[in-house]
Amino acid sequence: MRTDPFGGAQQQGRPRRGFGGMRWWILILFAGYAAWQWFGSAKVDPYTGETAHYGTTAEEEVQLGSQAFQQVLGDANAQGALLPANSQVSQQIREIAQRLIARVPQVTAALAAQNKQDVPVDHQAFQWDVAVIQSDQVNAFCLPGGKMAVYTGLLPVAKTQDAMAVVMGHEIAHALLRHGSQRMAQQKLVQMGQMAAGMAVGGMDPGQQQAIMAALGAGAQYGLILPYGRNHETQADKVGLMLAAAACYDPHEAIPLWQRMSALEGGGRPPEFASTHPDPANRIQVLQSLMPQAEQFRAQFCGNQGK
Repeated sequence: MRTDPFGGAQQQGRPRRGFGGMRWWILILFAGYAAWQWFGSAKVDPYTGETAHYGTTAEEEVQLGSQAFQQVLGDANAQGALLPANSQVSQQIREIAQRLIARVPQVTAALAAQNKQDVPVDHQAFQWDVAVIQSDQVNAFCLPGGKMAVYTGLLPVAKTQDAMAVVMGHEIAHALLRHGSQRMAQQKLVQMGQMAAGMAVGGMDPGQQQAIMAALGAGAQYGLILPYGRNHETQADKVGLMLAAAACYDPHEAIPLWQRMSALEGGGRPPEFASTHPDPANRIQVLQSLMPQAEQFRAQFCGNQGK
C-alpha cells in the first residue's frame, strides 16, 4: 500500500486516474465548454454598458413571467388577498405604475445613448400589469415581461408615492435589465460545474469527494452567486432611480426609504459578502452619488413640473 498526496491509500501497480484520484481531463473539458457557452452568450447591456449573459430569449421570458403571474394571482385569490382593481390602494399603485411605464421608452433610449449602444426594444413586447396583494410582507416585484405585484405591507414603509415609485422603478428595472435571464445563464454554468466536479472526483474516496464538493459549492456561492446578485441590485437601483425621476417623482426619497428598510432589518442582517443585496449603508452611498444624474433626468423630462 502507498499513500497519495491527499491521504488516500492505493494498491501498488494500480493505474492512477489523475492527481489524487481526480479526473483532470473532465475539468479541462468542462472549462473549455463553459468558456465557449459563457463568452458565446456575452452581450453588452445597453442600460448599464456592462457585459451580460442571457440564458433565455426575451420572448421566452415574457411567457415565463406571464405563467408565474397567473400562479401568483391564483394563490392570492384563493387566500382572499387580491385587492379589487377599483380599490383606492390599487388605483394609487396603478397610477404610479402607469407613470413609470410611460417613461420606459425615453429612459431606455437615454441610457443606451450614454453607453453608446443601440436602443433595445425588448420592452415593447412586455405585457404590463400590476396587482396589489393584502399581506404583511414588505415586498414588491416585477416579473420578466412586466407583470408586477405590490404587497400592502410595503405601504407603511414607503410612506409616500415618491418612495413607492422608487421601489417600483427598481423592480421594473430588474425586468428591463433581463436579470431573470441572466440568473438562468449563471445557474446553468454553476450546475454544469457541479456535474463536472462530481464526475471528476469519482475516483476519490467519499470523504475527499465530500470535502472538495463542499469547497466548490462555497466558492460558487461566495465568489459568483452572491456578488452577481449584489451587482444586479445595484444596477436596478440606478436604472430604477432614473425611471422614477423621469416619471417626475422625487428621487431623493430613495435615501430615507432605504434608511427605513435598513431599520426593519435591525441587527439580523448578514455581512455583505454573504448576502445577495448590498449593505444598506453602501446602497445609500451609491444612491447619493446617483442623485445629480437623477436630477438631470427629472429636469429633462419634467422641467419645473416636479411631482
